[in-house]
Amino acid sequence: MIRPLFLAIIATVALLSSPLCHGARAAEPEIIDGIAAVVNGEVITLGQVRMVSMPRERLLRSQLRGEELAKQLTEARRLALQDLIDRQLIVQAFKEEKLSLPDYFVEQRMNEIIRENFGGDRNAFIKMLEAQNFSLSEFRKNEFEKIIVAAMRGKNVKPNTVASPVKIEQYYRKNRAEFTSKEEVKLRLIMIPNRAEEGNASAQKAMAEEILGKLAGGADFERMAQMYSEDSTRDSGGDWGWVERNTLAPQLEKVAFGTPKGRMSSLVELGGNFYILKVDDKRGGMTKPLAEVRADIEKRLVQEEAQRLQENWLAGLRQKATIRTF
Repeated sequence: MIRPLFLAIIATVALLSSPLCHGARAAEPEIIDGIAAVVNGEVITLGQVRMVSMPRERLLRSQLRGEELAKQLTEARRLALQDLIDRQLIVQAFKEEKLSLPDYFVEQRMNEIIRENFGGDRNAFIKMLEAQNFSLSEFRKNEFEKIIVAAMRGKNVKPNTVASPVKIEQYYRKNRAEFTSKEEVKLRLIMIPNRAEEGNASAQKAMAEEILGKLAGGADFERMAQMYSEDSTRDSGGDWGWVERNTLAPQLEKVAFGTPKGRMSSLVELGGNFYILKVDDKRGGMTKPLAEVRADIEKRLVQEEAQRLQENWLAGLRQKATIRTF
């Protein structure tokens, strides 16, 4: 059985091959061969771009339609083309610096793929390549270039492996919400409309105050909600379940989250209606201490620095290159 990893590898294999030349993707009518870009004289084809973007495109087509789909497809292909351009620039820089890698690196990688995805069956691996219309030499070339890209990144992108305590603390203070669990209340609610259009506003308010008095005297909230509330949760005894912030109207939210657990609010008048809230429970709103998240913050800062250094390095390669896109 072929693992998903190998399918991803096959997608990468096609970076330097044209699907139409092989007839591998005839079922995809949008793959039209042609020139997508020229990087220092090296051609990147539309087929290569579509091959790289294809997994993302399939996902988008299953989720979106119309203008939004077209917009996201365009963006997916733009990103795929940029990846191919950057790859070409890195391989060219490797050659310009007259660097070399032993051939056995590729053989080791191929043996690893065969062992992990084909149980060590080289014939099954070859048959899969043939089914995808790729030759062994094409696969080897692409794997070799992937190794080159990784080696060049390791050579030119060298971020610090630790982040300073000051930066860690600054990140923590600036992003406290990221380490704070969402605050929620388990809420029940009774809503009494004022019926002002019927001239009954005073009577409705009096009824709401009477209900509040009964609740204060020990009446069951759930039962009172079933009898008097005209909210959509009436049948369930006014049960709103767990409610997080930015769900209720601001005035109701302030009351709900300001009411202690197990307590009931006073009468709240909002939008011509009268509300009584009861907070059955509370959870969340706790911020993890810095000591608990320090390692995660440090890892993130190191990754962000690596990304920044890599982008600066690639920007330098792009600046020196002659790149034409079509």
